[in-house]
Amino acid sequence: MSTKRISKEFAEVSQTPIEGFLVTLPPNNSVHTWHVTLQPPASTTFYPGRFGIVLTLPTDYPFKPPVVKFVTRVYHPNITNDSLGNVCLAILKAENWKPSTKIASVLEALRNLLVEPQPDDPLEERIADEYRNDREAWEAKAKAAVTKYALEDPVFPAS
Repeated sequence: MSTKRISKEFAEVSQTPIEGFLVTLPPNNSVHTWHVTLQPPASTTFYPGRFGIVLTLPTDYPFKPPVVKFVTRVYHPNITNDSLGNVCLAILKAENWKPSTKIASVLEALRNLLVEPQPDDPLEERIADEYRNDREAWEAKAKAAVTKYALEDPVFPAS
């Protein structure tokens, strides 16, 4: 069931792309790993960055949520500030995940996280404090990270 549902959802996002996203399969064409390029809206601190995201769908998807990791570094309270790129996103937490949730909704939630960080549920407490208490300093560091890491097309790990 998992592969059929994943293939159907991949076809949907390929035929009707979600604004700001380019979704491809890795060279091995495994439908369980998606390479996602996200270009945030122009109104965000992260524009004009292009962020690579690897979305890994477990074999028991949709009963377990996908694993989402940023391969492009990003200065953000809800994304680890390291090469791991772990993401804290409410809909991906096991206790919140619903099998009816589609990948398109996950992608939209990721875009919304760049539009509006969630400092009350951070992975990076220091960055969350800065976001809450010194927005100007946070914006400067976030824009510097975009300039340093996100102006080229993302490089995805070999699968």
